Amino acid sequence: MSRVYNFSAGPAVLPEEVLKEAADEMLDYRGTGMSVMEMSHRSKAYDTIIKEAEADLRELMNIPDNYRVLFLQGGASQQFAMIPMNLMKNKKAAYILTGQWAKKAYQEGKIYGEAIEVASSADKTFSYIPDCSDLDIPEDVDYIYICENNTIYGTKFKTLPNTKGHTLVADVSSCFLSEPVDVEKYGVIYGGVQKNIGPAGVVIVIIREDLITEECLPGTPTMLKYKIHADEGSLYNTPPAYGIYICGKVFKWLKKQGGLESMKEYNEKKAKVLYDFLDESKLFSGTVRKEDRSLMNVPFITGNEELDAKFIKEAKAAGFENLKGHRSVGGMRASIYNAMPIEGVEKLVEFMRSFEAENA
Repeated sequence: MSRVYNFSAGPAVLPEEVLKEAADEMLDYRGTGMSVMEMSHRSKAYDTIIKEAEADLRELMNIPDNYRVLFLQGGASQQFAMIPMNLMKNKKAAYILTGQWAKKAYQEGKIYGEAIEVASSADKTFSYIPDCSDLDIPEDVDYIYICENNTIYGTKFKTLPNTKGHTLVADVSSCFLSEPVDVEKYGVIYGGVQKNIGPAGVVIVIIREDLITEECLPGTPTMLKYKIHADEGSLYNTPPAYGIYICGKVFKWLKKQGGLESMKEYNEKKAKVLYDFLDESKLFSGTVRKEDRSLMNVPFITGNEELDAKFIKEAKAAGFENLKGHRSVGGMRASIYNAMPIEGVEKLVEFMRSFEAENA
């Protein structure tokens, strides 16, 4: 069975090299006589795995010493609650709504305090990023929250909001490690790994040390306190051990590719192939304002639902998987994460060209 071109939004394509290496180590990890899947998270071998993973991530992202890296569970969605539970000291936070996930985080924030919507692009089905250069931000908010890359709608903040001195919290699930990032601009930067880094089940939280305190909202479960996980080096309870091991392999793969600068160049090159085609096509069109286009998630439509369905069906038969758009927007979406080779995008465009010729 040959591998397909997998354009899934997540769980998503992983580097083949990483999968092969994991397969080779499946039954015997480096002479331990067991799989990482079976190994105690308190063992010496596993301690090396998690520490190396953190060290490599710090190197890739150039994470300053006053930030902690936590490997947690519960996906990005659990962070929607964990963030207010740990950071809402004044019981007030500002949210910028640019899609489904920011909206869900905002709804969750309302449970714990006053969540204020300071900007939104809901008026045009989240097809653009609002101007956030001079927002009306109440003085006493604890943080400003964004979802930096919107998987469903295919938009990306190219310029971070002017937070006017407030802490910025960003969900970067679908653009994690796709380009260099200045960690110091954020108080918390976090993401589920299942889109660009590893298998589902791990969420990585990079948090500035001064935000990790004993003080949490009353009733915060022990498992949802950042301090507990920071103090225990992400080993307070059994971590998603195998998932972290794969993430560690992906970090090493990224370093081998030349790090995040190289990844950004490659991702821009890939995205350009698809966006250039969409801009000239008579049948297909992109749905996002040009200056806000994501490098990772590219939604597009024909303008005809039956034709969209026909395209998805024929594309699948031709070996292009998971091109159906999210149920809330319809159409198509190609997620072209780090591990998607440029050939995959070129072949997709080739297929789109011939589909257009046959259905124009």
